[in-house]
Amino acid sequence: MHRRTVSSPRARSVVAAAAAVSAVLTGCGGDVSSTRTPVVEGGTVTIATTAETPSFNPYAQFGLSLAPYAYDSLVDVARDGRVVSGLAERWRAGASTAGFTLRKGVTCSDGTTLTASGVARSLRYAGDPRHRLVGARTALPGVPFTVSADDAERTVSVRTASPYSFIVRTIGLLPVVCPAGLADPGALDRRSQGTGPYVLSGYASGGPYLFTRRRGYAWGPGGAGNAAPGQPERIVVTVVPQESTVANLLLTGGVNIAMVTGPDRARLTGHGLATAQVPTVVGLTFFNERSDRPLSDPVLRRALVGTLDRKGLANVAIGGDGTPARALTAPHSLCYSDVAAGNLPSRGSAVRDLRAAGWTRDARGRLVRQGRPLRLRVLSSADFGSTLPSVAELMAVTWQTLGVAVDLVGESRNAVVQAMYGSGDFDVVVGSSPGPPLPAQLVPYFSGTPSSGGLNFAHVANPVYDRFVAQALRSPGSASCADWNRAAAALLRSADALPVADGTSTVYGYRTTFAVVPGGRIVPTSIRLHR
Repeated sequence: MHRRTVSSPRARSVVAAAAAVSAVLTGCGGDVSSTRTPVVEGGTVTIATTAETPSFNPYAQFGLSLAPYAYDSLVDVARDGRVVSGLAERWRAGASTAGFTLRKGVTCSDGTTLTASGVARSLRYAGDPRHRLVGARTALPGVPFTVSADDAERTVSVRTASPYSFIVRTIGLLPVVCPAGLADPGALDRRSQGTGPYVLSGYASGGPYLFTRRRGYAWGPGGAGNAAPGQPERIVVTVVPQESTVANLLLTGGVNIAMVTGPDRARLTGHGLATAQVPTVVGLTFFNERSDRPLSDPVLRRALVGTLDRKGLANVAIGGDGTPARALTAPHSLCYSDVAAGNLPSRGSAVRDLRAAGWTRDARGRLVRQGRPLRLRVLSSADFGSTLPSVAELMAVTWQTLGVAVDLVGESRNAVVQAMYGSGDFDVVVGSSPGPPLPAQLVPYFSGTPSSGGLNFAHVANPVYDRFVAQALRSPGSASCADWNRAAAALLRSADALPVADGTSTVYGYRTTFAVVPGGRIVPTSIRLHR
């Protein structure tokens, strides 16, 4: 663990250096560039990832990211964000119900036919709170639901206990585990039991993870198969924590596909690599509002947020001329709107509000109230994004000028997650996210009673947010967007969270083409290997 109290000259030099050497990120989401070289038949594509996958269970906390290689969902999402067919050839939805009609001939990796009752069993298992499946909870509706099936009609019906705006885009996108996998859920950590285009065929602690192509697959997104010319026979996912190493491997062909978010993108330009830009929220910041932590005081939170130079933070986050984030979700996501304008605390009132709340400077220049100095523990990790430690450092420098003592702590990804969901030993955590595709997927992080295994790790309690969420859930799809945006604005007004910058990550391909859907997920059936 790296821990230190910030001193202003040192902090300013580090932040300035990070801003000077980082590349400017531009662009928006879309498909990758193409290549005209011949394709390779029966080849191997190597994909780099920054983190290990301790469990391949698609409902576990870390298993969801690699699930599309071995598992399918009832529907899928196209590159332009439209819902397209998956295991289901037809679907319909209302405010509290949805129905899906399965394709004929879908088989599991063990050769058995997938039935409607098999799908229903998988959805029930994922939604059962007794199983405490963190990955599934982030994808499923935030309300209870029931599932029924008719095998003769090949239909799966879902009913939620209360209205929910996005039934199809949550339950419909959940990976479906075949019955053999549910018979022995513990085995899903190391073995896949799905209907997907590949099967997990090799695992080593710390990577690599090997997927082998299935035969006869024909029910991918929009009816895609996996036997087109250039489709790789094998996909190897290798763990490469350092982005500089990832960049080196992309340039030399050591990996075929990888995402890069930081300054190493500058040296990848002009080398003929295929690229796809993924809109992201950079520096999504949470404040620990637990009753025994200082930032449980909303006046203090708003004042500290109000003192921050948002443009300066965005510049550091992006490594150039950054744009302060306008929402908690990424640009081009469903219901995206500028909710930051007029809702974030202002710099002009910050000091005045602190004084009104009883905060003063003592003889040593410390910010104190009732004789107790304010000290904050600020966490970040370069594993979430190479510029984030510098973002956290600039925040710390700003707050130190007010007299706040700051312990700036740089940790590994896993250590930060443990502090967030385990010990709770933090006051501020600076992270990064593609931004959830649906505003409803933020709800578990900003509401509900914090408890063991819950997602509201920051102990947020915002009744205005909760009220607008309840209103939004009563309207289906995009008709709910106005209320979702009012809910997000309530979070920003209360300084329950702070998104720093609108940015992008870049997915690169070496002699490889592929499609990327919103959020940065690579579509397995779209991968083609070229000479």
